Amino acid sequence: MDGRSLVLNSTYEPICVVSSRRALVLVIEEKAELVHDTGRCYRSERVAFPEPSVVRLAHYVRLPRTARIAITRRSVFARDGHRCQYCGGQAENIDHVTPRSRGGAHIWENVVAACRRCNALKEDRLLEETGFTLRRTPHAPRSRVWLLAASGDVRAEWEPYVAPLLQRAG
Repeated sequence: MDGRSLVLNSTYEPICVVSSRRALVLVIEEKAELVHDTGRCYRSERVAFPEPSVVRLAHYVRLPRTARIAITRRSVFARDGHRCQYCGGQAENIDHVTPRSRGGAHIWENVVAACRRCNALKEDRLLEETGFTLRRTPHAPRSRVWLLAASGDVRAEWEPYVAPLLQRAG
């Protein structure tokens, strides 16, 4: 089993996604309680443990609110809905709006998802030189919930905890 588990703070706020094995250790050590399981089990010689899908920490963990979320290909795709920000097609690459060769920084406000065709046509030129326009102005994610979105599919049992935050973050 190589499943993933959503970890909630004691206030039911999503914190992160960990391996289901790590989540099980938190439950066994009584650092967290099992909220939802996957229906599968981890088995030992004498005991079976349900594989966690959602766990809630026993004690509140204070998180820094000013932490900036790292830019990864997956997180840029999640922010941009896996769509090219120039033509709306399926994104395959990330592109620097102001090319790095022209002094553009590798920051959220300068990175967008792009299809292979648009990325190749744009090359290392500025938007004004290409005639391209952005479908949406790039911005830094405002919530840690983007980490969840970037981790892959959001399971049905995660939605009650994650969906309200995704709506506010977008």
